[in-house]
Amino acid sequence: MANETPPRWDRKMQQRLARGEAAALGELYDRFASLVHSLSHRVLEDEAAADRTTRDVFGYIWENPHAYDPKKGPMRSWIAGVTQEIAAGRLRRQHREEGPQSPDSPERREQIEEKVRAASTAARADYIVTSMPSSLRAALELTYFQRRDYRQTARQLGVTEDEARRRLRLGLQLLSSATSHPMPAHSNGPGRSR
Repeated sequence: MANETPPRWDRKMQQRLARGEAAALGELYDRFASLVHSLSHRVLEDEAAADRTTRDVFGYIWENPHAYDPKKGPMRSWIAGVTQEIAAGRLRRQHREEGPQSPDSPERREQIEEKVRAASTAARADYIVTSMPSSLRAALELTYFQRRDYRQTARQLGVTEDEARRRLRLGLQLLSSATSHPMPAHSNGPGRSR
């Protein structure tokens, strides 16, 4: 993936955080704050709530650096999962507090969970698009946002038509996984330790 960090960097960052290096948290924030904020905003649809969630995510990371397991994947994916859990939890709390129906009614719980599932799928799709290799992302952007056909996309990218079709097919396959595979749950995630 284009924005993926090398595993060595992930392990060193975790070690630095575990030692309490404030500079490490600043570096992590500089690298991933936009990802965290955009995923939070996608789930919550509220700028102030996304700001609070971003602070909560980095606070959780600072307090729980050992919750990240490098064997389970890159730190970027873990941070996205933590973000999704915290944002979904905040969304559930908001709905419990503001709904006219009883928060304990089965109908209300199902409404809340459906909104959380939809927001999680949208957040995962956003994460997939921002994480995919730039060559795939560029092909998708030209085709779907700028309304180019695969021939125009191939010309603009300077690749063969077969390569443009391959990039589009792979990009769409990755994007389709947003609905079939939820964000990974983390056994040591924020919803379980607080």
